[in-house]
Amino acid sequence: MRGIVFMLLCATITHGLPVRSERRDEGSSLLIQKYLEKYYNFTYDGQQDVQWKSGNPMARKIREMQEFIGLEVTGELDSNTLEVIQKPRCGNPDVGDFAFFGGEPKWGKKDLTYKILNYTPDMKKVDVDKAIEEAFQVWSQVTPLTFRRSEESTADILISFARREHGDFNPFDGVGGTLAHAYAPSSSSIGGDAHFDEDENWTKNQQGSNLFVVAAHEFGHSLGLFHSKDANALMYPVYKNPQNNQQVLSQDDIEGIQLLYGSLSNPSQGRTEQDESRPPSRPAGPVLPESCDPQLTFDAVTTFRGEIIFFKNKQFWRKHLQADAVEFNPISSFWSFLPSGVDAAYENTDKDEVVLFSGNQFWAVKGSSRLSGYPKNIQRLGFPANVNKIDAVFFNANERRTYFFVSDKYWSYNEGSQTMDRRPKWIRNDFPGIEGRVDAVFQYNGFLYFFRGANQYEFDPNTRRVTRVTKTNSWFSC
Repeated sequence: MRGIVFMLLCATITHGLPVRSERRDEGSSLLIQKYLEKYYNFTYDGQQDVQWKSGNPMARKIREMQEFIGLEVTGELDSNTLEVIQKPRCGNPDVGDFAFFGGEPKWGKKDLTYKILNYTPDMKKVDVDKAIEEAFQVWSQVTPLTFRRSEESTADILISFARREHGDFNPFDGVGGTLAHAYAPSSSSIGGDAHFDEDENWTKNQQGSNLFVVAAHEFGHSLGLFHSKDANALMYPVYKNPQNNQQVLSQDDIEGIQLLYGSLSNPSQGRTEQDESRPPSRPAGPVLPESCDPQLTFDAVTTFRGEIIFFKNKQFWRKHLQADAVEFNPISSFWSFLPSGVDAAYENTDKDEVVLFSGNQFWAVKGSSRLSGYPKNIQRLGFPANVNKIDAVFFNANERRTYFFVSDKYWSYNEGSQTMDRRPKWIRNDFPGIEGRVDAVFQYNGFLYFFRGANQYEFDPNTRRVTRVTKTNSWFSC
């Protein structure tokens, strides 16, 4: 699930150069070679064939990199891969053996101190103080850890801004590239410290490099977290500005930090230096959803070989219509290749396939097996570039059309011609009674079932009206 510990976060937008599969210039070859050497333990001896043949070491490492980052695994330096490797990113490797931090590094106490050694001139001091404080709160909100700013000469976590070589044998590289790096908990003088590249433009907004976002990520490393493959995770090695500071952590981040320190409700789950003799146990993390909670919401719902699957976070319920009981499972027990939870899903009964969407990618599966060639980017279905996530989806077998719901509109995809309608339509116009964004939808016995919040809307497509409104978990015999 995770890479290694002292991380450098990535910057936001860099435009990659178009690459033709039949011709790649020497600059691109050198770029991917250096990238793989630095981040993926690739060794180039000057004699290896660097052409993109499927079995050579370069191609194997490209596939490894694509798998980790969440790209389509081709083993080739395609345009998407070239774009990613040109983005500013973390300066420590994603895979391999590392001399810095072995084992499971963590603090042996719950009350930690931090000290800001200097300030960036890009921001007011009060704004830097606020960004750093809120970045620590991201982690204290889900663990028993506390963080107190210290005015003493030292502290557990020292925070500084610096340029180029700055005394830790890990120099910064100027504008772009590495934004920051942080060291894992240890007894050394640098353990837990976080360094930020002063050559970057630090801000408190969506411009430049948002200090809060970068600091929250780096402090995850200061607490002992590794890189995550989950593209929605804060600890994923690509920087993305969130919409607000309150929805930063993914389920993957929460489970990772609580594995080390426990949750607020059960701090004994985290292990300290005093109880290392006890075997580690994976904490329950956030309280698992209760199937009969009247406020229960779902991320996605789909039929699946005579059952109905209800997705929530990293788990799902299986409901067989001939049985009263429901079965609760982790998603990873069936589809271990998914990087995170499921945003939308539908069953294509014509092909006996289920299609699962997570972020801007989708997978086609038969049973528990992933079909070859996946994941793919949702833009390959015909969505414009500004659509980066699917809220809900269902497949109409009679029409052989798939309907995708994004915000308050929907898109129609012709499965026969494999083409998307040119423009989306308003949900409220074609599905009267369904207003705004949809959490999930599926089709059963001629009806559509829309999920919004804790409510489920049964919709008759023949009369084009909502026939009844019930709770989302009405299927669970609550």
